[in-house]
Amino acid sequence: DFQSSLSGEIISVCHFSCILRLFYNASFQLLFAEAGVQTNGKKRNQVLKIGHGGTLDSAATGVLVVGIGKGTKMLGTMLSGSKKYTAIGMLGKATDTLDATGKVTEEKPYDQVTKGDLENVLQKFTGDIMQVPPLYSALKKDGERLSTLMKRGEAVEAKPARPVRVYSLSLQQFQPPLFTLDVECGGGFYVRSLVNDIGKELSTCATVQELTRTKQGPFTLEEHALQEDKWTIDEIAQSLEHCTALLLGEPARKKLKTEHPGETAVVCGDK
Repeated sequence: DFQSSLSGEIISVCHFSCILRLFYNASFQLLFAEAGVQTNGKKRNQVLKIGHGGTLDSAATGVLVVGIGKGTKMLGTMLSGSKKYTAIGMLGKATDTLDATGKVTEEKPYDQVTKGDLENVLQKFTGDIMQVPPLYSALKKDGERLSTLMKRGEAVEAKPARPVRVYSLSLQQFQPPLFTLDVECGGGFYVRSLVNDIGKELSTCATVQELTRTKQGPFTLEEHALQEDKWTIDEIAQSLEHCTALLLGEPARKKLKTEHPGETAVVCGDK
């Protein structure tokens, strides 16, 4: 009886394993087909190209759009619109990375800063402005990221200020030393540099404590991100269906306009 029972369990396990393998293979064939990868059934290993639509700080959270296969060619056009961030800054402290992950390099009093002072300063950072990127960034020197060079202790010169665009900048909460900002910006913009510059403008210093990207192109955290507790087959399928409307045909994509007139398609930055 024991041997019969054991044999039955082994057969059941093998049967389940075969079903799982068939489902696994079928899923990958569908993924390859959707991504535009040709399969002829002869090759065991298929190359699937994957890319993302713009660097996000390692300590940040939020929207990071990933393209698969032919989707990688769509990223530049689809993500040419603005980005939105929610940032929590802290007055009175500066770090080498301009966020909470770095070493404190400076401390200054901030008691003199009022909510009105902060709101007035924000106006200076709205529109087309010049911004110096952080030393700890994905920007490269001689093929290597500045952040990598900094971590190795190598001397790195700051990149020159460059033009960036801020569509909107508002103060959502002010509880000294913390303050919360909502930012809508174009490509190549660094929220860490913004908070650092705001601190200097207020005759103190400031650093980013938390950073969340809430929008990248047409994709938003509220509408298109799937929370981890909903990572089920049904929820993922429904989420993909919801995003289908964003995937325009080839002719339409070539004519796709950004939501802000005059903005060019730039997929880079933080940030």
